[in-house]
Amino acid sequence: MAPACHASPTSRVCPAGTDTLTCMLTMWHLAEPDHWREAQRTGTYERSTRGATLADVGFVHCSYPDRLPAVVEAVYHDVSGDYLVLEIDRHHLERANITVVDEPGSDEPGAALFPHVYGPIPVAAVRRVLPARVERGRLRVQEEPVPSPE
Repeated sequence: MAPACHASPTSRVCPAGTDTLTCMLTMWHLAEPDHWREAQRTGTYERSTRGATLADVGFVHCSYPDRLPAVVEAVYHDVSGDYLVLEIDRHHLERANITVVDEPGSDEPGAALFPHVYGPIPVAAVRRVLPARVERGRLRVQEEPVPSPE
């Protein structure tokens, strides 16, 4: 797996040796396996965040790879289970005219920015699916992607 981007609250800094464009365009979303299977069946992923759909919230919550552990700590602190990390190609979404906006994760001054996807995510925009485990707010992501269905 390529090194994750490092970030200050309002900017992205990619590590040396990392393709800057790839780093800047890679977004992660933590998905429940059943929701991903449904997306594979329908062709689009339409969950926003834990317990909410795109229709409920208006956008799909995403994160940059380096920020996902903090999101899991805040939002999944009370659960343990198997999940999937969807690695989403921002450029693919933008080419499909799906709006992606980096917005603050809170109202605090200088809050970290997170990509919000304003529309369903086509399955084709998901570059890799990585198995993950959440243990009461701790995220462990496996290096080997989940095999694509035949």
